[in-house]
Amino acid sequence: MGTRTFRDRADAGQALSVLFDPDKFSDDVLVLALPRGGVPVGAEVATALHAQLDVLVVRKLGVPRHPELAMGAIASGGAMVINGDVIRAEKVNSVELQQVIADEQRELKRREQLYRGNAPPARIDGRSVIVVDDGVATGATLRVALEVVYRYGPTRVVAAVPVAPASSRVLLQNLVDEFVCVCTPARFLGVGASYARFEQTTDEEVRSTLADAAAQHQRDQ
Repeated sequence: MGTRTFRDRADAGQALSVLFDPDKFSDDVLVLALPRGGVPVGAEVATALHAQLDVLVVRKLGVPRHPELAMGAIASGGAMVINGDVIRAEKVNSVELQQVIADEQRELKRREQLYRGNAPPARIDGRSVIVVDDGVATGATLRVALEVVYRYGPTRVVAAVPVAPASSRVLLQNLVDEFVCVCTPARFLGVGASYARFEQTTDEEVRSTLADAAAQHQRDQ
């Protein structure tokens, strides 16, 4: 559970996959990956469990002067999580906050169209759902993803990431039926610090991975 370095996201997904017991899941399990980085990780989990793979588009709300620092997140369906502590600490005013929200809502719509086209999102109600990302820092993005998932009536919700700090691990464990995580570094330096290769996943890679997973899932049926 301590420090570990993954070669890349596929390696992280394989390490995550072995922590799942396939007997715990019905044949109707859905893996929802957070694009972009969560998709290659989620694809490995979906392959191991012979599960359907889809994306859940979530956008981090970055602090205007420090975009890497999350002050919240938004997702499909209008779900939003705001971290008031970060907003106060960084002195973000309401005009700045609303501008960031508007910008990210536009990007969220663009990505949904790009990844899925006119295809409807996968059905969530009545299914076991595994929400996957390539790691968490504050947990804000994953929290808003889980909020969306719960709105649609799944029977069981699992959050799964290769790496998370202890603080986020405790927070997220209380929000799901099961939290699966490969490593929790004693000194968390960011998600990328646990990867030898952490290049940004491209939109084309996301589309290609989803198409391959859909074809594989159809063959498995």
